[in-house]
Amino acid sequence: MRGPRILAVAAAAVILAGLSACAGTDDPKPAASTPGVIRLASLLPLTGRSSHSGEAMLNGAKLAISEVNAAGGVLGRQLELVAEDDACDPGTAVTAAQTVIKKDVTLSVGGYCSSAVVPTLKIFRDAGIPMIIAQANSTDLIEPRYDSVFLICGTVTAEAEFAVDWMKQLGGRRLSVVHDGTSFPITLAEATAEQARKTGELTVANVLKLSQGATGYERIAGSIIGSKADIVYYTGYYGEANQLIKDLRGKGFTGRIVVGDGATDGPLLADLSEAQARDVYGTALLVPAFMPELKDWSQRYQAANGAEPGPSSAEAYDAVMVAADAIKRAGNTDREAVRVALSGTDHAGLSGQVAFNADGTRTVPKFLLLEANGKAFRLRQ
Repeated sequence: MRGPRILAVAAAAVILAGLSACAGTDDPKPAASTPGVIRLASLLPLTGRSSHSGEAMLNGAKLAISEVNAAGGVLGRQLELVAEDDACDPGTAVTAAQTVIKKDVTLSVGGYCSSAVVPTLKIFRDAGIPMIIAQANSTDLIEPRYDSVFLICGTVTAEAEFAVDWMKQLGGRRLSVVHDGTSFPITLAEATAEQARKTGELTVANVLKLSQGATGYERIAGSIIGSKADIVYYTGYYGEANQLIKDLRGKGFTGRIVVGDGATDGPLLADLSEAQARDVYGTALLVPAFMPELKDWSQRYQAANGAEPGPSSAEAYDAVMVAADAIKRAGNTDREAVRVALSGTDHAGLSGQVAFNADGTRTVPKFLLLEANGKAFRLRQ
């Protein structure tokens, strides 16, 4: 969960709406004790290679905040978003989490790169702050079995099942799976290989790891071609996916290339030639441009932000709305009461009906298959 127009963020935090004093000790007061605004934390990649996605998520969350507040807020109080940059980096994310828990937040509603979210789980848990994870969807997020973690998106297990089914329909027979060794990509890769072997209709030729930020992946491309794979599934992010596609085509690979949802967000296709982009597909989460039922919301988003919503915007909007709904049903901002309310969520969101299994995963996840069409994607029916 997901390039780049770099978001100009110079401040360490983005504070939206309302006035209230922030707790400043290492042992923050319970959220229920703070009058005035209700604060929601959001850790997002506001700088770095994934800042385009972080910007889309921030704008989606801001729209939800403004709409809730315009309708009177929650429990007669205004919502305020406290956003910190995690840069999709584990160390930066830990520092950001330690910063926001001192600001008397009731809930966390951010999360894009699973590798950055995972090390913050215990920090929020120890602070008693429930987490609604807007975009990240690695199964590593539910490994600790915390009852305070709730995922808006379907897990990698569900995405793997969706991907394998589509890769078979696309005519794949021998599959090469490639990941970058970080949390979401490796768990999606492992789940995909397992699912392919389980079906028995798609032979796993190899599972390969590339290095994030490398200047080229010719060795990986050579290994894929040598394995006689006719379809590739890359589970990492769009920067590496773009270069891998170039190197595969440069080595003469003519098969289909499918990327996971971390690569369909951003300018993956921007500098690919027509030949390079041919037979490139992507498994994706929500893409508002391909969802007529989100037309009204997309127009509101564009009016507020001067741009169309990105593939990560709707989930961030839903995370805030689910948070507001849970606080309202809890009747107060006591974090434990809110956690209990979250476990019983049944909310009509942009992404469909939002409800959670006992392990915090989404009961009915939604995925789309996209197909490269020049410099953009289109929906594959």
